[in-house]
Amino acid sequence: MSTGALLRRTTRGSTALRGGRVRRLTPYQVFGLLFWLLMTLAYWRVPPCCEAGQHAAAVARLRAGLTDPAMSPYVLAQGALARLTGLSGWQLLRVCGPLNLAVLLTGLGRLVRVLTPRRWAPVLALAFLSVLWGTRPAWGGGSLALLPLTGSLGYPSAFALGLTFWAWSLTGARARDLRRVRYVGPSGLRSLSGYAALGLLYGTVALVDPVTGLGAAAGAVAFTAGWQRGWRGSVWGRWALTCAVAATALAFGRHAHALPPSPYDPFASYDGWTGSTGSAALGGLDGLSGLGGQCWLALLGVPALWLRARRAAGPGPRGSLGLAAWRDPLVLLFALECLVLAGGRLAGLLGLALLAPQCALAVELAAERPWPGWRRALGWAAAGGACLGFLAAQAGAVVPRSVDPVGFVQPPRWPSYDWAARHIGPGEPVITDAYYAVRLLPGYGIDLADGHDHRPRVRWLLLTRRERLPAEAVVVDWSRRTGEVLARLTRTGDASLVPLTTR
Repeated sequence: MSTGALLRRTTRGSTALRGGRVRRLTPYQVFGLLFWLLMTLAYWRVPPCCEAGQHAAAVARLRAGLTDPAMSPYVLAQGALARLTGLSGWQLLRVCGPLNLAVLLTGLGRLVRVLTPRRWAPVLALAFLSVLWGTRPAWGGGSLALLPLTGSLGYPSAFALGLTFWAWSLTGARARDLRRVRYVGPSGLRSLSGYAALGLLYGTVALVDPVTGLGAAAGAVAFTAGWQRGWRGSVWGRWALTCAVAATALAFGRHAHALPPSPYDPFASYDGWTGSTGSAALGGLDGLSGLGGQCWLALLGVPALWLRARRAAGPGPRGSLGLAAWRDPLVLLFALECLVLAGGRLAGLLGLALLAPQCALAVELAAERPWPGWRRALGWAAAGGACLGFLAAQAGAVVPRSVDPVGFVQPPRWPSYDWAARHIGPGEPVITDAYYAVRLLPGYGIDLADGHDHRPRVRWLLLTRRERLPAEAVVVDWSRRTGEVLARLTRTGDASLVPLTTR
């Protein structure tokens, strides 16, 4: 043995306490932290809009009393936190946005690491999931695109999406483990508890957001069926778990159609699963064609999916894949999510359906150099698509309007109703049919009434600039931005006399 092998380099400073080993940040930790900071500031910059009023109203209602059994665990936790901290529904949405983003980013990193050990694959996956969508801006939850994130980070769907990434990563890790698992003794208890925790995680996703729960169930089937081999040992238990998870998520997902449709859902004009097969098929095709401009750039990852299917199929005739091609979980995930998306017409699953080609493209382009010609062409196409998607549809999320040099598409900036909420007490009903007021006032804990409401407590009106002030009302305040007027009825109980159109 040489003397050099017996010598040990002297370590100095703080590294001496750890034997000279310093843990370095991974590329994804660095870029993920920068992404978290950037999107948190972007989320706080954009005023609440769209569905935010519904979520803030649910928190405000639970803040008054945790007695509503129809609320999801996520909203119940928000209500409990609001009671403990005294935060309003709007403030709690602002706080939950960065927390949901942290769950999303950590879950995505864990999922990509299960797919591949390549260090830069999670960074590329985050980049593609953020900008590689389409040239027409989309709005709403269910994706990691920059523009929707500025408004949906505080929604339950964002938290459910992050939990889905964690659930898929844990499912994939267990499906790739080919060791025999015993169900007796200490190791068996640990195994059963692990499966129970995984089932609880999927159940939580389905309870928080039923639509995302459907997509999570499809992903559980994809990762288990794609990587699990054989029927010996404990495989039956894993398949039983997958079937139970899928059945649970489907059962909870049935309640998704009882919710009011989102005005940003391209499929909302179709009657869920209640129509005939022909009308459902036509509705699904029409909805999918409407989504083309919002997601066609993500299809640049389909060649990477084909390559994964080709490798999973193994050697064979040129151009033939066969059933073995479905052993790749991303290929199976893409097929299942597209089936659920088209069959159920749930636009909230679009982000989960496109995750497979985006992640496949990231894994392919994270390979070590030198690259063959086809991979270089794929890389140039992905870079061009990412630049086009960012400039055409996503740049406005991170470029403020005040410094916008070319006029990027900006997130919607709805008016605030703080000026009206200063005068109206929580729980007091207001008569209005103003578009923004109807969607945002409930977030302040204010009830909405219509012109036929005979409750004696109705004494507030919020009028648009086109509506005349009734004789039995006096102006209390008004908005300089929208021209809306807040008036108080001098004779309560005469709400039916107010000349407003009903909602």
